[in-house]
Amino acid sequence: MESSEWVSTSMPYLSPREKGQPDPWTAETAGAGRRGRQRIVHAGEVAAPPEVAELLGLAAGADSVVRRRMMYLDDVPCELTDSYYPAALARGTRLADTAKIPGGTVTLLAELGRTGARVREDVTARMPTAEERDTLDIGPDEPVLHVIRVTLDDRDQPFQVDSMVMPAGRQRLRYERTIG
Repeated sequence: MESSEWVSTSMPYLSPREKGQPDPWTAETAGAGRRGRQRIVHAGEVAAPPEVAELLGLAAGADSVVRRRMMYLDDVPCELTDSYYPAALARGTRLADTAKIPGGTVTLLAELGRTGARVREDVTARMPTAEERDTLDIGPDEPVLHVIRVTLDDRDQPFQVDSMVMPAGRQRLRYERTIG
Protein backbone atom coordinates (compact mmCIF):
# COMPACT_ATOMS: atom_id res chain seq x y z
CA MET A 1 0.00 0.00 0.00
CA GLU A 2 1.54 3.30 -1.09
CA SER A 3 1.41 6.12 1.44
CA SER A 4 1.26 9.76 0.47
CA GLU A 5 3.68 10.42 3.34
CA TRP A 6 7.33 10.86 2.41
CA VAL A 7 10.15 9.90 4.79
CA SER A 8 13.02 12.31 4.25
CA THR A 9 16.61 11.86 5.36
CA SER A 10 19.35 14.46 5.03
CA MET A 11 22.31 12.26 4.18
CA PRO A 12 21.78 11.93 0.40
CA TYR A 13 21.85 15.73 0.14
CA LEU A 14 25.15 16.26 1.93
CA SER A 15 27.65 14.30 -0.18
CA PRO A 16 28.79 14.93 -3.78
CA ARG A 17 27.56 12.48 -6.41
CA GLU A 18 29.74 10.42 -8.73
CA LYS A 19 29.97 11.66 -12.32
CA GLY A 20 26.86 10.66 -14.25
CA GLN A 21 24.68 10.06 -11.18
CA PRO A 22 21.39 11.94 -10.96
CA ASP A 23 20.73 14.60 -8.36
CA PRO A 24 19.87 13.26 -4.88
CA TRP A 25 16.11 14.04 -5.05
CA THR A 26 15.67 12.19 -8.33
CA ALA A 27 17.75 9.24 -7.12
CA GLU A 28 16.09 9.01 -3.68
CA THR A 29 12.54 9.09 -5.03
CA ALA A 30 13.29 6.65 -7.86
CA GLY A 31 14.85 4.27 -5.31
CA ALA A 32 11.54 4.30 -3.44
CA GLY A 33 9.56 3.65 -6.64
CA ARG A 34 8.27 7.24 -6.73
CA ARG A 35 8.76 10.16 -9.11
CA GLY A 36 10.53 13.24 -7.81
CA ARG A 37 11.13 16.36 -9.80
CA GLN A 38 11.88 19.97 -9.13
CA ARG A 39 11.21 23.30 -10.78
CA ILE A 40 13.67 26.09 -10.23
CA VAL A 41 11.48 29.12 -9.68
CA HIS A 42 14.31 31.66 -9.37
CA ALA A 43 18.09 31.77 -9.21
CA GLY A 44 20.29 34.81 -8.80
CA GLU A 45 21.64 37.44 -6.47
CA VAL A 46 19.54 38.83 -3.64
CA ALA A 47 20.21 40.62 -0.39
CA ALA A 48 20.48 37.85 2.19
CA PRO A 49 17.50 37.87 4.58
CA PRO A 50 18.66 38.78 8.13
CA GLU A 51 18.53 35.20 9.49
CA VAL A 52 20.37 33.83 6.44
CA ALA A 53 23.04 36.55 6.58
CA GLU A 54 23.67 35.72 10.23
CA LEU A 55 23.84 31.96 9.56
CA LEU A 56 26.26 32.48 6.65
CA GLY A 57 28.39 34.88 8.70
CA LEU A 58 27.62 37.77 6.32
CA ALA A 59 26.95 41.41 7.13
CA ALA A 60 23.28 42.41 7.30
CA GLY A 61 21.97 42.99 3.77
CA ALA A 62 25.04 41.42 2.11
CA ASP A 63 24.62 39.86 -1.31
CA SER A 64 23.91 36.17 -1.58
CA VAL A 65 22.88 33.83 -4.35
CA VAL A 66 19.60 32.01 -3.92
CA ARG A 67 18.13 29.01 -5.75
CA ARG A 68 14.37 28.80 -5.14
CA ARG A 69 12.86 25.43 -5.96
CA MET A 70 9.45 23.83 -5.93
CA MET A 71 9.77 20.11 -5.22
CA TYR A 72 7.21 17.58 -6.45
CA LEU A 73 6.59 13.99 -5.41
CA ASP A 74 4.51 12.05 -7.93
CA ASP A 75 3.51 15.43 -9.44
CA VAL A 76 2.15 16.72 -6.08
CA PRO A 77 3.86 19.81 -4.60
CA CYS A 78 5.68 18.62 -1.48
CA GLU A 79 8.33 21.17 -0.55
CA LEU A 80 9.48 24.74 -1.08
CA THR A 81 13.25 25.01 -0.84
CA ASP A 82 15.39 28.14 -0.89
CA SER A 83 19.15 27.52 -0.87
CA TYR A 84 21.43 30.48 -0.14
CA TYR A 85 25.17 30.82 -0.79
CA PRO A 86 27.61 33.69 -0.18
CA ALA A 87 27.78 35.75 -3.39
CA ALA A 88 31.59 35.56 -3.32
CA LEU A 89 31.30 31.77 -3.71
CA ALA A 90 28.32 31.46 -6.06
CA ARG A 91 28.35 34.58 -8.25
CA GLY A 92 28.93 33.63 -11.89
CA THR A 93 28.50 29.89 -11.28
CA ARG A 94 25.66 27.53 -12.23
CA LEU A 95 24.25 28.15 -8.73
CA ALA A 96 23.11 31.56 -9.98
CA ASP A 97 21.34 30.07 -13.02
CA THR A 98 17.96 28.33 -13.33
CA ALA A 99 19.35 25.39 -15.30
CA LYS A 100 19.48 21.99 -13.63
CA ILE A 101 22.93 21.13 -12.26
CA PRO A 102 24.19 17.65 -13.17
CA GLY A 103 24.58 15.66 -9.94
CA GLY A 104 23.01 18.47 -7.90
CA THR A 105 24.36 21.53 -6.12
CA VAL A 106 26.44 19.57 -3.58
CA THR A 107 28.41 18.08 -6.47
CA LEU A 108 28.99 21.51 -8.00
CA LEU A 109 30.01 22.94 -4.63
CA ALA A 110 32.61 20.16 -4.28
CA GLU A 111 33.94 21.10 -7.73
CA LEU A 112 34.22 24.68 -6.42
CA GLY A 113 36.25 23.40 -3.44
CA ARG A 114 33.49 23.49 -0.80
CA THR A 115 32.54 20.19 0.80
CA GLY A 116 30.44 19.86 3.91
CA ALA A 117 32.06 18.53 7.07
CA ARG A 118 29.24 19.36 9.48
CA VAL A 119 25.58 20.16 9.16
CA ARG A 120 23.14 21.71 11.61
CA GLU A 121 19.36 21.46 11.16
CA ASP A 122 16.66 23.23 13.11
CA VAL A 123 13.10 21.97 12.63
CA THR A 124 10.01 23.88 13.69
CA ALA A 125 6.31 23.41 13.07
CA ARG A 126 4.09 26.39 12.31
CA MET A 127 1.07 27.44 10.34
CA PRO A 128 1.82 28.29 6.69
CA THR A 129 1.65 31.70 5.12
CA ALA A 130 -1.16 32.19 2.59
CA GLU A 131 1.37 31.87 -0.25
CA GLU A 132 2.80 28.62 1.16
CA ARG A 133 -0.72 27.22 1.62
CA ASP A 134 -1.63 28.00 -2.00
CA THR A 135 1.66 26.79 -3.47
CA LEU A 136 1.71 23.53 -1.48
CA ASP A 137 -2.03 22.99 -1.98
CA ILE A 138 -2.81 22.44 1.70
CA GLY A 139 -5.82 23.26 3.82
CA PRO A 140 -6.13 26.32 6.07
CA ASP A 141 -5.63 24.30 9.27
CA GLU A 142 -2.71 22.15 8.09
CA PRO A 143 0.66 23.04 9.65
CA VAL A 144 3.99 22.95 7.88
CA LEU A 145 7.43 21.84 8.96
CA HIS A 146 10.16 24.43 8.47
CA VAL A 147 13.70 23.09 8.30
CA ILE A 148 16.73 25.38 8.33
CA ARG A 149 19.91 23.52 7.38
CA VAL A 150 23.35 25.10 7.63
CA THR A 151 26.26 23.31 5.95
CA LEU A 152 29.76 24.06 7.23
CA ASP A 153 33.14 23.08 5.79
CA ASP A 154 36.10 21.49 7.57
CA ARG A 155 37.14 24.94 8.91
CA ASP A 156 33.65 25.33 10.41
CA GLN A 157 32.79 28.05 7.88
CA PRO A 158 29.15 28.07 6.71
CA PHE A 159 28.70 28.11 2.94
CA GLN A 160 25.08 27.00 2.37
CA VAL A 161 21.80 27.69 4.14
CA ASP A 162 18.66 25.81 3.07
CA SER A 163 15.19 26.90 4.12
CA MET A 164 12.66 24.13 3.44
CA VAL A 165 8.90 24.28 4.02
CA MET A 166 6.79 21.12 3.70
CA PRO A 167 3.27 20.00 4.66
CA ALA A 168 3.56 18.37 8.10
CA GLY A 169 0.87 15.79 7.33
CA ARG A 170 2.74 14.46 4.28
CA GLN A 171 6.27 14.48 5.64
CA ARG A 172 8.27 12.57 8.20
CA LEU A 173 11.86 13.54 8.93
CA ARG A 174 14.30 10.79 9.85
CA TYR A 175 17.67 11.39 11.46
CA GLU A 176 20.20 8.59 11.79
CA ARG A 177 23.59 9.06 13.41
CA THR A 178 26.48 6.71 13.98
CA ILE A 179 27.26 6.40 17.67
CA GLY A 180 30.81 6.05 18.86
